[in-house]
Amino acid sequence: MQEELIPLELENGGHLALWKITASSSQHDKNILLTHGTFSNRKVLNAITQYLIGHHFTCWIFEWRNHGSSSRQEEELDFETIGKQDFQLVFAYLFTECQIRKIDCITHSGGGICLTIALIHYPQFQSKISSISLFGCQAFGAANSKFNYAKIYCSNWLSKWYGSIPATKIGGEENERYYMMKQWFEWNLTGEFKGKNGINYKEKMKRIKVPILSIYGGGDRFIAPPSGCQQYLSAFENPLNKALYCSKENGFLEDYNHSRILHSKNASREIYPIVLEWIQQRREQES
Repeated sequence: MQEELIPLELENGGHLALWKITASSSQHDKNILLTHGTFSNRKVLNAITQYLIGHHFTCWIFEWRNHGSSSRQEEELDFETIGKQDFQLVFAYLFTECQIRKIDCITHSGGGICLTIALIHYPQFQSKISSISLFGCQAFGAANSKFNYAKIYCSNWLSKWYGSIPATKIGGEENERYYMMKQWFEWNLTGEFKGKNGINYKEKMKRIKVPILSIYGGGDRFIAPPSGCQQYLSAFENPLNKALYCSKENGFLEDYNHSRILHSKNASREIYPIVLEWIQQRREQES
């Protein structure tokens, strides 16, 4: 594989890291954009990227500000920053500078929330996207029990007091500031999905008509529980969308948790091929 770092300049200074990953067999008309979620960077996408490169795709991975190789900034960033600014910058580069006609999107966790926000604010990009695959993505359905509600409430209070969540101390790739996580806490505690200016994202999700495959695990009981992912997918109100519930009861090798559903040997064996088939089917239907 060949990796090329493309630094996209931000208006307030610094850069956004966009990685172009190819092999000699990569085809110029088979492009996939991938992005991570909170507490992580492009490392969580390494395995699925290698798999897709092996099937002749050109992969583009972008890392959020304050993550991976992107610039570290002091301003307060949140999900809307990534959705309204970072995604817009990446899409403009891919579709205008690189003249890519069509792309598929793969996201993990909060990356899917940011993509949703982006496509609501920039609906013109929908026609450029053939399919979306969301791994472990939900925004307003984690408080599905009294225990989970209490856990989110306490996490919100503690991270507000501390100013951040020091995830690297417990094996995470990136720490997150409270301001970033504040929206996720509030959305899940209230069951609403609204922006800072009052925009109701949940109500506007049905405007996104790109076919979506939502992939979630039976062992993900807190960040993206199955019921929360089902609620999130249902809000799009698109009959073309599909759900993939990865659990032993559904014939999978394990009850996948939030990380293993994307980054594990079992996932590479049984989930990646389903995602590849989903992408290929959508492309065939468009041709």
